[in-house]
Amino acid sequence: MSKVKLIVGLGNPGPEYQSTRHNAGAIFVENLASHFNTSLKFEAKFFGFCGRLSIQGQDVRLLIPTTYMNNSGKAVSALATFFKILPDEILVAYDELDFPPGVAKLKIGGSSTQNGIKDIVKSLANQKGFLRLRIGIGHPGDRSKVTGHVLSKAPDAQHNKMLLAIEHAISCTPVIVNDDFKAAQQELHSFKAE
Repeated sequence: MSKVKLIVGLGNPGPEYQSTRHNAGAIFVENLASHFNTSLKFEAKFFGFCGRLSIQGQDVRLLIPTTYMNNSGKAVSALATFFKILPDEILVAYDELDFPPGVAKLKIGGSSTQNGIKDIVKSLANQKGFLRLRIGIGHPGDRSKVTGHVLSKAPDAQHNKMLLAIEHAISCTPVIVNDDFKAAQQELHSFKAE
């Protein structure tokens, strides 16, 4: 892995989606920007809200696409191409049905059923080797209920657990950015919000 130069938070645009489970990635980047006292501003040429910060001397760009989730690759490829950022220098944060709220896990590459991730892979010429921060939102138990589940806000107790996992992931971000994947993974994976 290389040092992270771009952190992307996936979600859907508009106030109706702002606090939904599907916007867990966008919430992570919003909170990360706030933690580092960095503002995000809309950049039309990158199809999203962008920011820039320094984490332990490493220059890092932030991006929340304003395309819908299924077209996230458009924003990611536009920004990555402009700044010459390679796929293995990108971290993408997104909601994960397979983990309960309160859990966040890190992985490199691999396949995913998450539509935003699939579109990013496609937009990066099928290169899958970017980092993924998977933020648990839980599964509704039945496949037919998934769409309604991800597009709604979790009950307060679950939402608060998700926010605690995001807060812990933010505290691990300096380790992630500076390319100590194993240490970041160990620190992140040992946490579960109760």
